[in-house]
Amino acid sequence: MIGEPLAVDLTNTRPLCPDGVHDLLENAADAGVWLAAQPDRIGVLGRGEANRLTERDVADLHDIRDAVNAALEPVRHGRRPPASALRALNDAQRAAPAIQEARWTRGAVTAAPVRSGTPGQRLAARFAEAAAELLSDPAVTTIRECYSEPCVMLFLPTNPRRRWCSAEICGNRARVARYYQRHKQR
Repeated sequence: MIGEPLAVDLTNTRPLCPDGVHDLLENAADAGVWLAAQPDRIGVLGRGEANRLTERDVADLHDIRDAVNAALEPVRHGRRPPASALRALNDAQRAAPAIQEARWTRGAVTAAPVRSGTPGQRLAARFAEAAAELLSDPAVTTIRECYSEPCVMLFLPTNPRRRWCSAEICGNRARVARYYQRHKQR
């Protein structure tokens, strides 16, 4: 459930499964697994920190996911987002601001973004930053919900004909259902 813009990936952490909505960030262990799957994209956790999250860190992630969801839905339809959602995104970034830390590495000065704060604050800030970038991108209005009937996943189509969050899962499910309907009527 990763590979879309980071803010979209965060919203997609509540997929609809056959037994109901499943929260991929339900607890610290689940959140650690999801975060560990994409450390280079997130880049604010140190080695092994994804496995040492606290429930407070997970609560910070839930809060920012709620704010991203509240802002993304209206913006992708060209409407004004709630001021409270934008304020939450901005506050999360202020809680763990990024600085370009200068370092001497292999005979040269390099700069890398570094955030202060707890792991939850750093994660919330990183996702809030990704959400701000996405919400201000004109492509936000092209974000789609998967066409597969039970699926609630969002995606940013790279091809205008793309209809499913995953061609292998939802796309295949839709093709099988169409095949079944065609052959059932015979």
